[in-house]
Amino acid sequence: MSALRFVLSKAAPIPNLEGFSRYLFIGPHPDDIEIGCGATVSKLASMGKEISFLICLDGRYGLDFAPKGTTPQDLVSIRQAEALESAKRLGVSDVHFLGLSDGGFYKTEDLRAAIAKAVGIIKPQVIFSVDPDVPNECHIDHLNVGQESKIIANFASNEHIMAQYGAQSAPVQVLALYMTAKPNVYIRTSGHIKKQLSSVFDVHLSQFPKGCPMAASITKYIKLRSFFFGLRSLKGHAEGFRVMDGLRMHCFPEG
Repeated sequence: MSALRFVLSKAAPIPNLEGFSRYLFIGPHPDDIEIGCGATVSKLASMGKEISFLICLDGRYGLDFAPKGTTPQDLVSIRQAEALESAKRLGVSDVHFLGLSDGGFYKTEDLRAAIAKAVGIIKPQVIFSVDPDVPNECHIDHLNVGQESKIIANFASNEHIMAQYGAQSAPVQVLALYMTAKPNVYIRTSGHIKKQLSSVFDVHLSQFPKGCPMAASITKYIKLRSFFFGLRSLKGHAEGFRVMDGLRMHCFPEG
């Protein structure tokens, strides 16, 4: 940790990520939230927190393992049903779909406005979204959703700017980025990994059919990531996030 970052951490500590009551998890596609931070969702739900999911893209082109003859439009319905069941297994019943097309076939301005409107309705204190600044992230939907989530998290409390998107303001205080290469906050998730894995591999069968080699690889990855994040933070098993409060979202690159 640099000296400047250390001083900032003492002058303005990062808020306790588990100390809020209202959370919004934003995912590019059905299954991204679960893979990226499903154990954290499960933990927060078990603590009685209010949790909503916002799934931005419809996943219509994830046809690699879908049954032969499945059309993109068929897959939209299948993946929505999987997302609802998966969220339920993690303890979440409030799930919203923007319905924009998979594969980047939408205007980012429309994505930003749709996220803003959802944030204004749900009124979270904390937004979780995918990190768009990971060097090896190549998926246009992950890049776009992460970037637009960052923009709206920063503007959410400004009623005049939000009104320009046709949205209400929201009391967002913290942005937490998952699937990040630079976590600065870790949440202990011991006892919740089994639910996370079930929410992915027992439910999202259009993407991970039983016996799929990718499922085995991602399972190993999730377990190893949990172990090493737990080791790094001395928390047993953990998930890591790049967390920013209002101060860190603007003009403070040291974070």
